[in-house]
Amino acid sequence: QVQLVESGGGLVQAGGSLRLSCAASGRTFSRYAMGWFRQAPGKEREFVASINWSGGSAYVADSVKGRFTISRDNTKNTVYLQMSSLKPEDTAVYYCAARLEISSNYYTGSHEYHYWGQGTQVTVSS
Repeated sequence: QVQLVESGGGLVQAGGSLRLSCAASGRTFSRYAMGWFRQAPGKEREFVASINWSGGSAYVADSVKGRFTISRDNTKNTVYLQMSSLKPEDTAVYYCAARLEISSNYYTGSHEYHYWGQGTQVTVSS
C-alpha cells in the first residue's frame, strides 16, 4: 500500500507557473505507475498526465501538452507536475494517483489507479 500527499498548489496569475509534488510513503514507490488528474467545480475528474514506473514513458493530455510536464524521482519517492503558461481553465483540484505496475505502460483512466492523494488546489486568475 502507498500513501500519497500532494503539495505545491496555490494562486497564480495567468501565464505563470507552478510545480506540484506528490510524495509517496513506503519503499516500493518504483513499483508504481503514477498519474495526475484534476477536477474543476461541477466537472468530472480529468486525466492530466501519466508516467510509468521508471520515468521512461510519459504521456500528457492534449489540453496541457506543451505546457505541463510530468516527471519522477524514485530516490525521493516523488512525482512532479511542472505547469507553465497556466490558464484560468486550469483551475481545479489536482490529484495524484498510483497504480501498482512495473511496465512501460501509462494509464489515462481514473479507474485504473489504486491509490489517490487528497488533492491540492490550483487557482489561476485572469
